Amino acid sequence: MSDYSVDLHSPLPDDSSSRQQPSLSREQAWQLLTCYNQDPFHLEHARTVEAIMTYLAQSLGYAQEAAFWGLVGLLHDLDFEQFPQEHCHKSQALMLEAGIDPQIIRATASHGYGICCDIQPEHQMEKVLYATDELSGLIGACALVRPSRSTLDMEAKSVKKKFKQNSFAAGCSRPVIQQGADMLGWSLDELIARTLEAMQAYERSNSKRPAR
Repeated sequence: MSDYSVDLHSPLPDDSSSRQQPSLSREQAWQLLTCYNQDPFHLEHARTVEAIMTYLAQSLGYAQEAAFWGLVGLLHDLDFEQFPQEHCHKSQALMLEAGIDPQIIRATASHGYGICCDIQPEHQMEKVLYATDELSGLIGACALVRPSRSTLDMEAKSVKKKFKQNSFAAGCSRPVIQQGADMLGWSLDELIARTLEAMQAYERSNSKRPAR
């Protein structure tokens, strides 16, 4: 177990003020991300999860924390490209060294709960990240096999059908997705619908902003 100055295994004090006014800018987070990630697929996944987190923060009543939730989404796989065998562990050290808010460090690490990390999601933000990370990959895979290659003409029932087909996008863990829904107290249908809606909003706005 790594030696950290903050115990990330226990829920941190609920500091909503730091979530409403993040000390880390989006530009700084992007610079940190691209220090350790250059693969276009990984960078697009980071932006996608950032967009999902921002969208759901706004729709779930955490609009004042939306930028913070977005940073968590952007940085959640910070270590995966260069340190896959240390995923959700190496990221803690990298972020700690960079002086990142412990709430971001804990939240990003908690998405590996039960897979590669024993930090359990506690805050709503952490549960949303845990639930949507794998699901975003499944929805993305669904889009790629559509004639449009888009989420915009996709319905939640199509995702649900592919969810039940374990051979499709087999790397996207169905048990993790279901556990994420359970953590949030949502049905699987609700989780799929909310995440798809967020990804559709991201796709609609994606062409209007720089790819960074």
